[in-house]
Amino acid sequence: MSRPSWVEVDLRAVAHNVRQLVRHVGGAALCAVVKADGYGHGAPQVAKAAVANGAVWVAVATVEEGVQLRDEGIDTPVLLLSEPPPDDHKDVIAHQITPTVYSLATIEQLASTALRLGTGYLAVHLKVDTGMHRVGAPLRMLPELVHRVVETGVLRVGGLWSHFSVADSDPDYTTAQIRTYLRAVSHVPSVVTGGGPPPLRHLANTPGALFHPESHLDMVRTGLGIYGLYPRPCAEEIIDLRPVMKIVSHVSHVLRHPAGSRPSYGRMRPLADASAVATIPIGYADGVPRMISEGGEVLIGGQRFPLAGRVTMDQLLVEVGGHPVAVGDEAVLVGRQGEQLLSIDDWARLSDTINYEVVSRIGPRLPRRYIS
Repeated sequence: MSRPSWVEVDLRAVAHNVRQLVRHVGGAALCAVVKADGYGHGAPQVAKAAVANGAVWVAVATVEEGVQLRDEGIDTPVLLLSEPPPDDHKDVIAHQITPTVYSLATIEQLASTALRLGTGYLAVHLKVDTGMHRVGAPLRMLPELVHRVVETGVLRVGGLWSHFSVADSDPDYTTAQIRTYLRAVSHVPSVVTGGGPPPLRHLANTPGALFHPESHLDMVRTGLGIYGLYPRPCAEEIIDLRPVMKIVSHVSHVLRHPAGSRPSYGRMRPLADASAVATIPIGYADGVPRMISEGGEVLIGGQRFPLAGRVTMDQLLVEVGGHPVAVGDEAVLVGRQGEQLLSIDDWARLSDTINYEVVSRIGPRLPRRYIS
């Protein structure tokens, strides 16, 4: 059985985007962020394409996500972007996932588990808060955390990092974050590494990498960019990225209605003229934002057609007028068909949100088809 709707993921575009980003950041290492199932694109597949084209780290949000990558045969260093809960420490160590830490309690618990398992040194990345105020150690605690890591005898400082909050919109605040971070890490002596290489300094996300080259340091963590999405439209002048995701369905039903008919729930809008209305079997349970009911479009036969009423859970309706649309015709919700293009950013604009949210909400009911 297969649904007549799916997400097409172009791994060739991932490869292109990663190569472009590697080139842009110069000598800095590239960490591909594949949390949230690769922003809805498929974490293992995106990770493999990214690593094959120049990424040397991958990053995840949860231990489960890291274990999935290991189970898929990915042996690249995996960075966990927040502290793991105590119950997951054994899996972190067993699967060689590099944890982020920012509290003494987690350092003690990780060290205890590592000693019990007898696996040798475990590298951790210390995160400091330079202004995002989400997670991370206060700057005043950094020396204490660093020395406690060394004192455990089983942990070592593999990285020192922080995270931007407005790198796409506030250059002054971002510059202040960079300066705060550099002052903080400059006080960390090389001896704290426990005999290993110097800690990796990493700060930049995709907007940081594109708009603030002084933040590249030893490594950048790029999520949005590898999926061919821009943090701001002006970034298109900086780097050439290709969209990775296409959302495809097919017409499942066509019925003609008189002028004044109000299709779908709520009867939100009358048809101005007599028109055929096509049903497309995809809806908000698949991640199509309900907010695009007003202003959303679908491509059929290389032409744009407006939605006819509200997006429903499993289906949406399209006003096609007198055009010869038939059951089985391809319908593109996101991506290119002929000369026309509908983008994730169109959905984000209509939904008053960001492209990050739109792609990460594309649901698992839609099969992923990979082009490689």
